[in-house]
Amino acid sequence: MSTAALSDSAVADVRYGWLRNAKFDMTLIFGVAILALASGAIVTVRPEWFPIILILDLWLLGYHHVVATFTRLAFDAESAREHRRLLTVLPWVVLAATAVIGLTFGIWALATIYLYWQWFHYTRQSYGISRFYSRKAGGLSPIDERLTTWSLYLVPLWGILYRSYQASPRFLGSEVMYLPTPYWLVVASGVVAFSVTAVWLARQAFAWRAGKTSLGLMLYMFTHLTIFTVGYVLVRDIDHGWLVLNVWHNAQYILIVWMFNANRFKRGTDPKNMLLSAISQTHPFNVVCYFVVCLGLTSLVYGVIYMLTNLSIIAAIPVVAMVIYQTINFHHYVVDGLIWKARKKKVQETMEIAQ
Repeated sequence: MSTAALSDSAVADVRYGWLRNAKFDMTLIFGVAILALASGAIVTVRPEWFPIILILDLWLLGYHHVVATFTRLAFDAESAREHRRLLTVLPWVVLAATAVIGLTFGIWALATIYLYWQWFHYTRQSYGISRFYSRKAGGLSPIDERLTTWSLYLVPLWGILYRSYQASPRFLGSEVMYLPTPYWLVVASGVVAFSVTAVWLARQAFAWRAGKTSLGLMLYMFTHLTIFTVGYVLVRDIDHGWLVLNVWHNAQYILIVWMFNANRFKRGTDPKNMLLSAISQTHPFNVVCYFVVCLGLTSLVYGVIYMLTNLSIIAAIPVVAMVIYQTINFHHYVVDGLIWKARKKKVQETMEIAQ
């Protein structure tokens, strides 16, 4: 093959900007978004189905996505050594802080922290993935990186301000407190978010024609903007809107972690990390094994937690169960904020986004 042909092929790959390949990225971008929107549509049309869809989301995606983090932290000796403090010190710090807040102020305080922290966590994860796509594009990075970032953050900000103004008395069954938010602020944030996004879309269209942006980034941003608008603004019920975001976030995370592990062991099984490297191979059988192992661990870990929190001595004090579950969530939020930064050399090398 000629050098020119290789060059043309490389440019085409960068212009599409897939993190892995078209099949994987279409699943990550559109497959996950469709699943999330379908979940929201089902519970909006049939509200009585919400508990069923919620249980499926938690056991198949939510708990799984938390456990998936530990395939990066503790599935092999090397990772466990690297993240020793995140595994041995941080959980106790988070538990102590969560317990103090919960036992001092009550369940409403933990639910309120969860409401706002999960919004920030979802937004930051999406920002991180957008950075993966931007770096994957290499020399064809967006024509205005700042504009992309502003658009990515402003729509979720508009959404959480709307939920704060809406001030539903309960969120996922718990009382919550909201930041005082006047209607004019919601409208103003919506106008700014819409204006910035409209400019971003126009700039991206011109950039695409000039060969200065990637299809992967544009498609991902489109689903990001759609999911946050639907989940926080268009779906009136806060629980139903949260479900849209939660399904999207969980499934997205599971796929990203799988890709990280698959890239890490792309040269084959590693005798030092036999289990993780074996199930992280891309043969369909290994892929099935990977998810079976993760779901098996999820069922075991959360099954034990469920039984513990339903013991009479704990069930009699609901705030204790809330502290346990939110400690897991908050620890996960802190860990993710530390280990997935796109600027980290190891992340860049493994995700193949180094420029």
